[in-house]
Amino acid sequence: MGKGVGYNELVAMLRAAIKQVRDNQAMLSQLDSVGGDGDHGTTMARAMALVEKAIAACKKKDIKSLLNDVGWAIMGVDGGATGPLLGTFFLGMATAMADKKPVDARGLAALFEAGLAALQKTTKAQVGDKTMMDALVPAVAALRAAAEAGQDVAACLAAAAAAADKGALSTKNFPARFGRAKNLGDRTIGHQDPGATSVWLILRGFAQAVAGA
Repeated sequence: MGKGVGYNELVAMLRAAIKQVRDNQAMLSQLDSVGGDGDHGTTMARAMALVEKAIAACKKKDIKSLLNDVGWAIMGVDGGATGPLLGTFFLGMATAMADKKPVDARGLAALFEAGLAALQKTTKAQVGDKTMMDALVPAVAALRAAAEAGQDVAACLAAAAAAADKGALSTKNFPARFGRAKNLGDRTIGHQDPGATSVWLILRGFAQAVAGA
């Protein structure tokens, strides 16, 4: 995909992310059973159902409106910090969308950076704290690096998904420092963080949607 991401492309990306989460719901809950309530998969599935409704209800067929609607929809999901954090990310992306034109690779990187910046104002979690940030921060950096290297949107999202995967896997190496899991300390070492894994699944969906388009 060389021309960029427009409204229809974003819809396809979101739908692919929804499928990734639903297909891996049981795995996400299993990961969460180590240090949480074991309901992360269920929470993410509910969030994706709300995203689906937001897509269907979006009256203004432009990226900014859809990102905004998706963000507010996810903010409303029950289940701990997942909804507010993911919702904040999408709302941050929406605020950076200046017009209704499709975004190229660099523009997409800017949207992701804005989403991350909004999230960093909400949480103190950093890379190494065993949270979604372990997947998201390197993913955004990889997307930007690929864009600056002149790669197209498909290649940039593939790089972001690969970085998120590596980041999610890295969470096995350190103890949880946020959420309920932090109470278990070193006992969480060896187990992958469900939030970071969710970010990887979403980005994998994004990448798959635009691959070969």
